[in-house]
Amino acid sequence: MDIIPQLVLNSIIAGSIYALIALGFNLIYGATKFFNLSHGVMAAIGGYTVFYFAKTLGWNLPLSIVVGVLLAGLIGYALDKLVYFPLRKRKASNMVLLVASLGLFTAIQAIIAILFTSQFQTLSQNISGQRIYEILGGVITQTQLTILISALVITVGLVLLLKYTMFGKAIKAVSDDEEVAKIVGINTNKIISYVFFIGSAIAGLGGILVGFDTGIEPTMGFALLLKGVIAAIIGGVGSIYCALIGAFLLGFVENFGIWQISGEWKDAIAFILLILFLIFRPRGIMNK
Repeated sequence: MDIIPQLVLNSIIAGSIYALIALGFNLIYGATKFFNLSHGVMAAIGGYTVFYFAKTLGWNLPLSIVVGVLLAGLIGYALDKLVYFPLRKRKASNMVLLVASLGLFTAIQAIIAILFTSQFQTLSQNISGQRIYEILGGVITQTQLTILISALVITVGLVLLLKYTMFGKAIKAVSDDEEVAKIVGINTNKIISYVFFIGSAIAGLGGILVGFDTGIEPTMGFALLLKGVIAAIIGGVGSIYCALIGAFLLGFVENFGIWQISGEWKDAIAFILLILFLIFRPRGIMNK
């Protein structure tokens, strides 16, 4: 098997996973203008919800996935209502919001570890029995194909939502200037809460798909958050298109970067890329 086609496929799959995290992160950042670090743990919530309902209680798998996505979204919505909204109401700085999100991330991650232990789990019933597809000389599993399709469908869905619906235009108005949006009659706090629901639900779906592909553990949200944030920054924070471009660029640089060296350098390569962008292109590849 030629290594190049496989590297390309691996890069696309990695980019798709990062995109699912970066899309939700950028959506929330666009509306709030702060780095929501609790976003990463929504992926773990989604994954462990499916694990509990499907593998522990024996629920129907599609229903468990829907519950996992919705629960991640609802928890994100609740965090905004109970924590971020009161802080915004008191005119808290973005640094205060960031620290609060870090505290929530740490607390929720600890709760997951207490409830489910730190043992590695998988959502797949039979990993070795997955259907394998050969594409252009490389191989891809059924789960990985689902990850790719999900990233593309969600991207298209978000673009259509933001461009062609009144709700999407309200989100854009809040992202452009929250004070002006208030003046024209938009309930900005309600819009922001809904954005938290959507962004968190997308992260939850990302965690579920990662669980089927490689497995879940309580700390999984941290690694996914880092890659999602790096993808958002190198693409351009606050834009759906930029998040997608940054995610796939990161996926390709990582996988081709470790072609001739140890895979342990993968995270280091991601951070080197981030540093280069922060120095030479701090607004991202798509923003001048």
